[in-house]
Amino acid sequence: MDIAGVLTEIGADVTTDLAVGEHVMGIVVPSGAHGGYREDVVLPARSITRVPAGSSDVQAATLPMNGLTAQQALDVLALRPGQVVAVTGAAGAFGGYVIQLAKVAGLTVIADASDTDQALVLELGADTVVRRGEDVAARIRDHYPDGVDGLADGALLGAAALPAVRDGGAVATVRGYSGDGQRGLRVTPVLVRSYAEEFDKLDRLRELVEQDKITLRVADTYPAEEAAEAHRRLEAGGTRGRLVLTFG
Repeated sequence: MDIAGVLTEIGADVTTDLAVGEHVMGIVVPSGAHGGYREDVVLPARSITRVPAGSSDVQAATLPMNGLTAQQALDVLALRPGQVVAVTGAAGAFGGYVIQLAKVAGLTVIADASDTDQALVLELGADTVVRRGEDVAARIRDHYPDGVDGLADGALLGAAALPAVRDGGAVATVRGYSGDGQRGLRVTPVLVRSYAEEFDKLDRLRELVEQDKITLRVADTYPAEEAAEAHRRLEAGGTRGRLVLTFG
């Protein structure tokens, strides 16, 4: 769903300040066999923006999908500055962007991590880090006995993570989990497809990268013909940052 490269053509009826030849990044909503695994792709104008200044196409290609998903999660949580958000799966791309965007929004962040990822999660901006696992909710409650105001569940813990949140709090999930209907929790699954043409939000991500408030994380690159190997590595788990396929 993520791409970056050179803008080669602009439709006749499109209004944009972009110019042919500029480097742009965008989000692709897959349709059938057609996703981002293409050397050329046509996108709505509101699905692309400039590559952040000082960033390569490879770096920029790691941002749109997870950055927009993280922003959507925070939008549905609708927390106020000073409130507390918990982030599971904090070392991943989604979780990492939630942390950084939450700090931009003035939130306090408690996040999970393995021992090997603790330094990374702190570097991303988490105020408190607890050990990851199925019982992470109890460890979050050790720091916030009444529960946190909101939770972004990037680790896909589902029901196991809900006890971390105070009664009446908010939860954002990324794989369709909609909660158990208890304690007045507002559980909202997020689907980034609905943000695919949110140009203002995508362009704000660009600005935040340029302001050093968002970190672009590339784990490795593979030529497109080695995509299968990239998938094997991804499925093995433990990847920190994104794997990027290069064309041409």
